Amino acid sequence: MHYHLSTLPNGLRVITEFMPSVRSVAVGCWIDTGTRDELPNEAGASHFLEHLLFKGSDRLGAREIAESFDAIGAESNAFTSKDHTCFWARLLDDDLPRGLEILSEMLQRPAFRPAEIDAERQVVIEEINMAEDDPTDVAFELFTRGVFAGHPLEAPVLGTRESIRGMTRDDLVGYWKRRYGAGSSVVAMAGSVDHDQVVAMVGELFGEWSGDGVHHEFAPLEVTPRVRVAVRDTEQVNVVIGGEGLQRGDDRRWAFEVLNHVLGGGMSSRLFTTIREERGLAYSVYSFRLAYADAGAWGVYAGTAPDQVGTVMDLIRAEVSAVIDGGITEEELRRAKGAMRGGLALAMEDSNSRMVRLGRDELIDAPHLTIDEQIARVEEVTLDDVLAVAETVLDGPKVIGAVGPVAEDELERFLEW
Repeated sequence: MHYHLSTLPNGLRVITEFMPSVRSVAVGCWIDTGTRDELPNEAGASHFLEHLLFKGSDRLGAREIAESFDAIGAESNAFTSKDHTCFWARLLDDDLPRGLEILSEMLQRPAFRPAEIDAERQVVIEEINMAEDDPTDVAFELFTRGVFAGHPLEAPVLGTRESIRGMTRDDLVGYWKRRYGAGSSVVAMAGSVDHDQVVAMVGELFGEWSGDGVHHEFAPLEVTPRVRVAVRDTEQVNVVIGGEGLQRGDDRRWAFEVLNHVLGGGMSSRLFTTIREERGLAYSVYSFRLAYADAGAWGVYAGTAPDQVGTVMDLIRAEVSAVIDGGITEEELRRAKGAMRGGLALAMEDSNSRMVRLGRDELIDAPHLTIDEQIARVEEVTLDDVLAVAETVLDGPKVIGAVGPVAEDELERFLEW
C-alpha cells in the first residue's frame, strides 16, 4: 500500500503517506461536516467555526496560535466546503509535535469567547461582502443555488449576512458538539512521517476526544430550468450555464473527466479555442464539474462584453451540442489522457496535495487509488464511453447564473437546446 491507516479506540482515523527526500509534513484534520449539514439557525456555521477555532482555547489564545505557527515557519489555514471542513498545516518534520498540539487544542477545546465571536462575526460578514463584490463569485453562487435548488447542497458556504448576524453562541457551540468529534474526523499526513510515531502522537493528543460518526441528509436532485441574474453596471457579463452532473462515486466519472478536459479544461479545449483564440470574445472561458455523494453538476463559465453575450452563449451551445451529437476525436482523447496523466503525476509531487487526497478520500469513504491505478482508469476510457456520458449528462435541463448589465429574458432562450 502507498499509505498506512489506523483507527484509534475512540474512532479517530489516522492515515499517512511517507514521501522520501522531503523534510516537510503536510497535516490535515478533516471533519465530516459542511454546509449541507446545517440547521436553519446554523446557516454558515461550518465556515464560521473554521474562523472561530483559530481563536483558540482557554489555554491557547489566538495570538499564541499565530505566533507559534510563525515561530516554526509553518503554513496554516483551513477551508470549508458543502460537505467537509479541514484545518491544516505544512511544516518541518521536527516541528510536527508542536503543530499537531496546536491543531488538537483548537479542535477539541475551543473557547467560544463572546467578544471574539462578535469580532469574527464581522470578519465573516466582510468576507461575504468581498465575495459579493466579485462578479465571478456571484455568478457561480447564482448557478450553484439554481442547480441545487431545494436540495441540501443549495445553501451558500458563507451563509448570509442575516444568518451570521443572528447566530448565537449557543448555536455555534451546539453545532460544534453535534458535528465535531473523534468518530467524525480524520487526521491525514503526507511527507516525512513515520506512521507508528504519528499514531502514538495523535493518540496522546486526541485520545480523550469523544464523539460518534455523523450522517448527512441525502436527497435526489431534480433540476428545473431557470435563469438567475444579478443586474449590475459592470464592464463584463459573467455567466455560468450547466446542469446536473454525476455523483462522485459514479464509475463514469473518468469518462466525464476526459470529456470536461476536451470541452473546456485546457488551452487546447474546444471552448477555449473557439471563444478565446479564434474569436477573441473572452479572456476566461472554461468548463467544470462538481461532485458530491448524492448529486453533481457541470457547467461552463465565460466572462465577456455585454454586447457579445448572445454570441458567446450561442458558441457554448454549439460546442456542447457537437459533443452530444458526435463525441470527441481520437486525437482529443489522446491529448486529454496525456494531460490527465501529467496532472496526476505533478500533484503527487506535492505533500499538501497528497495529504488532501488522503484525508478527503478517507473521509468520504472513497478508494485510495495509487497514481498507477488512477492512470489505468483514465487509459480505460474509450470514445464510446465519452459519447455515452455526453449524451446522458450534458443533454439535461439547464440553469444559468449571470452578473452584469443583462436581463433574465435575454438569457432565457439559451435554456432550450
